[in-house]
Amino acid sequence: MATHAIAAAQPPLDAPAASRFDRPVPAIARTLFLAALIGGFAYAGYSVLVDTRQVGESLALGVFAFLALALLIALGFEFVNGFHDTANAVATVIYTNSMPAYAAVVWSGCFNFLGVMFSTGAVAYSIITLLPVDLILNVGSSSGFAMIFSLLLAAVLWNLATWYIGLPNSSSHTLIGSILGVGFANQLLTGGSAGGTAGVDWSQANKVLTGLWMAPLIGFFAAMILLFAMRLLIRKPALYAPPAEGAPPPKGIRALLIFTCTAVSFAHGGNDGQKGMGLIMLILIGCAPTAYALNRTLPSSATPAFVAAANGASATFDAKSGGQNIPLAAARGVLTDALQAKQVDSPQVYGAVETVSRDLAARVGGYGALSNVPAEATRNVRNDMYLLLDTTKLITKAKDVETRFSAQELKAIGDYQGMLESGTRFIPLWVKITVAIALGLGTMVGWKRIVVTVGEKIGKSHMTYGMGASAELVAAAVILMAERFGLPVSTTHILTSGVAGASVANGQGLQARTIRNMALAWVMTLPAAMLLSGGLYWLLLTLVRANGGS
Repeated sequence: MATHAIAAAQPPLDAPAASRFDRPVPAIARTLFLAALIGGFAYAGYSVLVDTRQVGESLALGVFAFLALALLIALGFEFVNGFHDTANAVATVIYTNSMPAYAAVVWSGCFNFLGVMFSTGAVAYSIITLLPVDLILNVGSSSGFAMIFSLLLAAVLWNLATWYIGLPNSSSHTLIGSILGVGFANQLLTGGSAGGTAGVDWSQANKVLTGLWMAPLIGFFAAMILLFAMRLLIRKPALYAPPAEGAPPPKGIRALLIFTCTAVSFAHGGNDGQKGMGLIMLILIGCAPTAYALNRTLPSSATPAFVAAANGASATFDAKSGGQNIPLAAARGVLTDALQAKQVDSPQVYGAVETVSRDLAARVGGYGALSNVPAEATRNVRNDMYLLLDTTKLITKAKDVETRFSAQELKAIGDYQGMLESGTRFIPLWVKITVAIALGLGTMVGWKRIVVTVGEKIGKSHMTYGMGASAELVAAAVILMAERFGLPVSTTHILTSGVAGASVANGQGLQARTIRNMALAWVMTLPAAMLLSGGLYWLLLTLVRANGGS
């Protein structure tokens, strides 16, 4: 009888997790959290005011309110991304008793913050180049603003929906689906009238989508192989056994698990934080082009080098153009069409690059520095630099480029590309800080649902120390490598695949229902986000045009 009473009093399987998760948050912690949240958004607004006043750009109250709303949604996306993806880093340390739950999420939030701050920006602009060329060049139009709001709202809504039912869905996958949906919708609505620039950039989309589907496979097999190798080389039974109830792991193992949690948090911040940065830059360029379309922080001492690089590249392309003399307006059209069609290796395109480059060098040299470019000329200068950078990059990526250009000519083009990048593809420090705050704070709320899924519902038995370490080591390595190449990847898919691979290697098997649901979310996310963002884009554009917008 006593045995039955004790058994009846025992909590269910998931009760230990619940007891760890349901401790009340101290009032001081809530106060600090709200202060950081409000302070971060206020800092963003103050920074915009300072930047625009420095260049003499005044924002009407309506434009500033519009900008504030757009920034709020963009930072909201990063906040949701934070609490959606926190489980990928902290589930292992929580379920192996390496760290208390609340300490783990605060720790993870801090290293997500640092990951954003040390990011390169390459992923941010990799995301942007998925968008239709005509929307990027005209981001300040009604179509541009409809694009930004529709893809952000679609991404946030789908992330919230999957979080609510506890599915480890990918924020990267969602955002990319939203971008593709806008591209399709824009192409359908324009009927091809934008000269071939209205649709999806499929060469870039294929590159990004390849990374998305390959990364989970790499995570699964790499974690499985790593755990097999650990079992062969590290003969420590405690590493492969479920942790004792409520007992922390041995010191060495605990240090390893905290390190892997830290690495995944840092890597996640570096990759996922950049997606919000890129979208925020589009918003800023649309609402305050004078302040943000060009990198006005470049010193005037950099101008002679820019002019020299532009003239050197112009001479190179002039020699390959067959003597074609293309007027400036026509040259811009040639580059726009060539960029979208990915047909850049022709004398006509070379002649167009030469024309636009020489004009750009003359204008920037006349102004003395990018910081001196007047408001009325900013858009044209920025668009010309964008067209030249992306066109020349396509030219130099061709397989037979070395048969068309000498090593010296390629170096001259590469130097010019570096100058163009520094002038257009930049992220102000305050944007990094506010995105880091949003992502870091997001990791500290709403994490319980996904943590339970990752910790309890992938493998058929309790996560071991070795499983957690191998899954997170692989996840951190893959994400950091992807950032090195400017590829947006899914932390969620890589880590959960790693946990699944480690479960198989540990002989535990997988819970079919969870794996099936995760696979369904992976398959459904892309079309669902595309439909949602495409529909929102059509709706917003229809509303704007009905009210006299263009």
